[in-house]
Amino acid sequence: MVHATVRMVIPPEKRAEAVQILNMIAERTRVQLGCLSCRIYHDEQVEAVFMVEEVWKSQEDLDRHLRSDDYRNVLFVTEMAVEPPEIRFRTISQSAGLEIVERARGCTRE
Repeated sequence: MVHATVRMVIPPEKRAEAVQILNMIAERTRVQLGCLSCRIYHDEQVEAVFMVEEVWKSQEDLDRHLRSDDYRNVLFVTEMAVEPPEIRFRTISQSAGLEIVERARGCTRE
């Protein structure tokens, strides 16, 4: 799995346009082959900050997406930002959930 994030600071006069574009991209990305999730986040403490988070089944799936027109539009939105975007790609070899918390806290399910 590959976890991809793009964090950007969008000025007030560009936010409505950025949100419209990002929401459209997210809807289309979610149905792409290999996309496990695609979400758009808005930071409640720092109003100007938005983040696109995607999880891909494989590097090949992500690479295909990075070559797409939709990802070109993500890059277009980053050009609206008032500072350079933070773009990160992390490869995940395994993933776990609540069972890790339960094990750490000594809880058992009944």
